[in-house]
Amino acid sequence: MTSATASGRAAEPEDTGRRLSSDERRAQIILAALTVFGARGYEGATTDEVARAAGVSQPYVVRLFGSKENLFLATIGFALDRLLGAFRAALAAPDEGGENPVGKRIGEAYVDLIEVRGLHQTLAHAYLLGSHPTIGVAARRGFAEVWRFFRDEMGLDADEARSFLAEGMLISTLIGLRIVDDYGSDPQITELFRACFPNKLPHVLEVLPRSEHRL
Repeated sequence: MTSATASGRAAEPEDTGRRLSSDERRAQIILAALTVFGARGYEGATTDEVARAAGVSQPYVVRLFGSKENLFLATIGFALDRLLGAFRAALAAPDEGGENPVGKRIGEAYVDLIEVRGLHQTLAHAYLLGSHPTIGVAARRGFAEVWRFFRDEMGLDADEARSFLAEGMLISTLIGLRIVDDYGSDPQITELFRACFPNKLPHVLEVLPRSEHRL
């Protein structure tokens, strides 16, 4: 259990150095929430788990976000902003005389986001909550934003956009399944990983969460 002040207000987290602002604490909690929601899903996660992962009190999390639902909405909003920001940075990068085409840059940007622990999995959990009256609306809106990026900003036709989206969802499924455990021992899974990550396989194998990682 976490503690609160005698007045009933949430206990402020202690800092050993410079005191963080509310916005900085909010960002810290959202990064921790990505890890927890990514591993547990919306229903399975608790604000207490997020608080422990962030190194703050549970009442402090509630004071900043109000509820688990609001925290999840903020977390998927952050994940989508980070995703689209990475895509736009890749889109703006030079193609180096055709050696670094835009499709490759966008794909690598998506794979690089594996380093943001829980980002892909949290979005995948959100996409399964379409029936939720609040989260479903936000998840659909975010999914549509990604589609519009492929169509309007990247300039893909509908079939090309569908292929990009499908490949991204496949990668998210591999991450969520933690099927990396079977790489090297299952020939079909090994083949699948090599097909999905032809350029960054050693790095991906290093950073992907495995089944023994609870969070």
